[in-house]
Amino acid sequence: MEPKPVSASRSIMTDIIFPSDTNYHGTLFGGVVMKYVDKIATIASMRHSRKGVVTASSDSLDFLAPVKVGEALLLEAFVSWTHRSSMEVYVKVESENLSTGERKTTATSFLTFVALDEDGKPTPVPPVFPETPEERALFDTAEERYEARKKRKAHRNG
Repeated sequence: MEPKPVSASRSIMTDIIFPSDTNYHGTLFGGVVMKYVDKIATIASMRHSRKGVVTASSDSLDFLAPVKVGEALLLEAFVSWTHRSSMEVYVKVESENLSTGERKTTATSFLTFVALDEDGKPTPVPPVFPETPEERALFDTAEERYEARKKRKAHRNG
């Protein structure tokens, strides 16, 4: 299979936060962030594989700062590494104060998706190659995360 650049899967999503999206602190519900993260990661993995996909794992979702009512939520996702049928997807979440333009990273996440064929069985995906320093750093450390996922899964099944 012909390798694809990370940029082929890069996906961007922006939304505005309304009061109905927030908790009693007036900040965005963590579950809403999780929904957005899974959605944008799904799009990125489908762009890379051009197949249907399923979420295999959510390795991490680190909340770094709250998002307030009236701020914009910006999500960026891309396939950072691939194995045979699986794809690691990195998602960065930022908030933007629309009055001042100030942006801050509010969350980061790594998820794993598996590409499926027409029968719902795992199917091979193309390799990915990084193009920027950030992509290279994530690519170079991906195998460690992959091994940690395997150990976690074996421990749960063991």
